[in-house]
Amino acid sequence: MKSKLEYIWLDGYAPTQSLRSKTRIENDFGGTLEECPMWSFDGSSTLQADGSSSDCLLKPVAIFPDPDRSSAYLVMTEVLNADGTPHASNGRATIDDDDDDFWFGFEQEYFLIDTDTKLPPGFPAGGFPGPQGPYYCSVGAANTFGRDCIDDHLDLCLEAGVTVEGINAEVAAGQWEFQVFAKGAKRAGDETWVARYLLERTGEKYGFAVDYHPKPFGKLDWNGSGMHANFSNGAMRESGDESLFNKICDEFGKNIERHISVYGADNDQRLTGDHETQSINEFSYGVSDRGASIRIPVGTVEDGWKGRLEDRRPASNADPYKVAAAIIKTTKEAL
Repeated sequence: MKSKLEYIWLDGYAPTQSLRSKTRIENDFGGTLEECPMWSFDGSSTLQADGSSSDCLLKPVAIFPDPDRSSAYLVMTEVLNADGTPHASNGRATIDDDDDDFWFGFEQEYFLIDTDTKLPPGFPAGGFPGPQGPYYCSVGAANTFGRDCIDDHLDLCLEAGVTVEGINAEVAAGQWEFQVFAKGAKRAGDETWVARYLLERTGEKYGFAVDYHPKPFGKLDWNGSGMHANFSNGAMRESGDESLFNKICDEFGKNIERHISVYGADNDQRLTGDHETQSINEFSYGVSDRGASIRIPVGTVEDGWKGRLEDRRPASNADPYKVAAAIIKTTKEAL
């Protein structure tokens, strides 16, 4: 029996990478990662190599059943140079320390964009919808736009085994969010990128592109799009000590540039100090404070200072691999 293996990777575009994929046919494939061979591609077509030496390698790192095609699988890969070393565009390789002790939950916000009108669904031609407010977690045709596409995406993620934990309409018309959880930084990145891939592919059927820009409509009086990063390790989940959480947050405050440098392009347009953000050049933290750099969830406090923190600074276009790598490094330095 022949199987279709969709190899997925990140290209070399900067400052924000795009997803790429191509299909490989395998005979008598059993559905395991170990059976997925290394493959190559033309890196000169993705800004990852020169035409005179264009071969780059795709190393399979995670596999999911493809819920949208028969006898098919989604194979997340990382890009290597021809000599087998990590390519400069390989964000996954920046994770030096990876184990199940660190848990991540990414809240991925984005706008759907109608490819004909070049506007989100719900935007009138040549103008803008009413102010934000009625669209958040909305119900009804007056305020909710693109639900069929979003519901299809959720179903595909669940059928593929991606650990999506929920979806909701966001504060602007045509803006949505999904949440992904995983144990381990690399796995969290793999799952988030595959969820993004499935969203892009679902959008193809509806004529929607996906806009991950953190502030796609400039200085309008709306929230931007983020990828809030919830995280914990064993010490945080078992602590019961407020001082430990304060110590971690203080360490983040000492390393603003480390984080902002990988938290997404054009994030300065979103992190202004308004619209539930802290200024990009400042740092703060507080319980239930959505205007802080790091929010300490009230659940963490109510559980006796056991649980997670939420770094609210990552932009919607950030690479979850790089975000997780920075979070692990700073947290371990604090401890």
